[in-house]
Amino acid sequence: MFFDLLTGLGLPFLGTSLGAACVLLMKKAFGQRTERVLNGAAAGIMVAASIWSLLIPAIEQCSAEMGCFAFLPAASGFALGIVFLALLDRFIPQPDIADGKAAQVADKRLMILAVTIHNIPEGMAVGVVYAGLIYGGNDVTAAAALTLALGIAIQNFPEGAIVSMPLHASGTGKARAFLTGVLSGAVEPVAGALTIAAASLAVPAMPYLLSFAAGAMFYVVVEELIPEMTEGERSYIGVLAFAAGFLIMMSLDVALG
Repeated sequence: MFFDLLTGLGLPFLGTSLGAACVLLMKKAFGQRTERVLNGAAAGIMVAASIWSLLIPAIEQCSAEMGCFAFLPAASGFALGIVFLALLDRFIPQPDIADGKAAQVADKRLMILAVTIHNIPEGMAVGVVYAGLIYGGNDVTAAAALTLALGIAIQNFPEGAIVSMPLHASGTGKARAFLTGVLSGAVEPVAGALTIAAASLAVPAMPYLLSFAAGAMFYVVVEELIPEMTEGERSYIGVLAFAAGFLIMMSLDVALG
């Protein structure tokens, strides 16, 4: 169990770190087609993981006591997850396109801050599903927890590059740009570990926590990944990648769960 937990908490951080490492290996940013495939696959995996790894276990945990009303904790937790991410977007400063070196530096700092803060609920989502695996009985499987972590890792790969590569392009050294990209993802395993520790004190609230994480994941998918995977011409590439990611995650969860 300890190795599974370490792997699950480390995968999203590894995804960010590998993305940040692109600044050491690449001269140009990802092409639009590559970004669509990555974002589409990550979106499909995260949607399927939210359903099979988070929402369905949350409902099943309440089915014995609440019967046909077992959806209520899942629905309320899901709504809270959506609202929480919406509030983050509302109050986190968004970078604006501006002229001048000082304005560009300020925009990059805001971008790094936004990426770092958005990584916190993703780390919480991984922590919640592993807490469900530890404390919530058989409703959450190790395969479901691992595939959720993998989906977030795939999504974090371009995020790491988004932090490190523009920094280097603005004059920051490669090593420092890489380290900044890595540190932007370091909050995820910390948030995941803290969530697991807190969940041990609130086992009865596990259905709410699982569905809260699902709502947070859905918000990220709909607000960030889907627009990016369908942007520009030949948007079907992102849609096909979404379908592939969804089918892979669904198949893994059912076959291994």
